[in-house]
Amino acid sequence: MAYTLTFWGTRGSIPTPGPRTARYGGNTACIGVSGPGRRLLILDAGSGLRPLGHELMARRDGPLSADILLSHTHWDHIQGLPFFKPLSAPGNSVCIYGAAQEGVPLEKILRRQMDPMVFPVPLTAVAAALRVTEIEEGEFPIADFRVRAFRLRHPGTTYGYRLAPATGGREIAYVTDNELGDGGSYPVGDGWRAALVTFLGETDTLIHDAMYSEHMIQVRRGWGHSTPRQAVELAAEAGCRRLVLFHHEPEHDDDAIDRLLDQTRAFARQVAPGLEVDAAAEGLELAL
Repeated sequence: MAYTLTFWGTRGSIPTPGPRTARYGGNTACIGVSGPGRRLLILDAGSGLRPLGHELMARRDGPLSADILLSHTHWDHIQGLPFFKPLSAPGNSVCIYGAAQEGVPLEKILRRQMDPMVFPVPLTAVAAALRVTEIEEGEFPIADFRVRAFRLRHPGTTYGYRLAPATGGREIAYVTDNELGDGGSYPVGDGWRAALVTFLGETDTLIHDAMYSEHMIQVRRGWGHSTPRQAVELAAEAGCRRLVLFHHEPEHDDDAIDRLLDQTRAFARQVAPGLEVDAAAEGLELAL
């Protein structure tokens, strides 16, 4: 059965609204995955979660149900949660999946974001039924999908996800905030790169961190991010059909991302002929 990915937030680190980012978008990480079932799957809860929530409430014809997979709990991946309108409506249900951080439970982290000292409404006051579920590496089922989580090279416990429709169909992988180069020190083991390639093997669509240009990565090794060229090399190794560059650097305006995309496509033609390369843009829909 076919399903659709819709990008609601494509930016990394901090929202960057304005005319210079209008085409690719200024909201931080959020992707909606909808299929034939009534339950929605959401990848990350950056500021893009707010417009997604408004859209859901505007067209709902009954109670809403959603699963949110958090890659990790840095601000740009959870800051939309307090403004997710479906949480304010009785009858709706939301389940959030993610990892604890440094021994701090996931629910406690999310509550801290909405502590009265920094936000007027506590997490415990939402009207919808809310459930927080901690996960570890490995496979787990959610409505309409089989999901596998894989530890990434990024500060804190950060997961990439591979999604397989329960009824069969093309698989996707969401791998944001991931350092493919040799910077940083992360608790992932010596065979991590080979394991990542196996994890991604022949995924149809890979959505991958491509935050830094080749020039910028030279001074930001160890920050937990990758370049578009590194993402192309990974997609080629894993046999992916399509690569979507994601988590755009806040200093890159639309023109800069255009240039990066052109350069990346030229590089892909050399090292991975046949690989389709796109840059994530708010409003972009991919049918799978």
